[in-house]
Amino acid sequence: MVRTAAALLMHLLAAPVISETIEVRNRGAVDLGTFECRDVTRSSVLQRICYDAAQRYLIVDVKGVYDQYCDLPIATFDGLMGAPSMGLFFSRNISGASGEPYDCRTHDLP
Repeated sequence: MVRTAAALLMHLLAAPVISETIEVRNRGAVDLGTFECRDVTRSSVLQRICYDAAQRYLIVDVKGVYDQYCDLPIATFDGLMGAPSMGLFFSRNISGASGEPYDCRTHDLP
């Protein structure tokens, strides 16, 4: 029994780590290897949020479609994650922000 468990553990440790790739609107395939992703259960608008802090790059699953937001400060990400209404915060501060400051079409993509 111990040998079987040890063999299984060694097999798992030797297995390659494969990151997830998703399709993002207006971008195409994105490898989530550098992102911290969280499934969202307390919002009727947002299903999943992925953030790459080094690149300041946010990907959000909004009702089944992944959208991207560039040059998003960590403070805005933290505000989204801690907001009482994530959907309201998202629409006011990220997706519908005045002048669309996080629109990836106006930024260099990571």
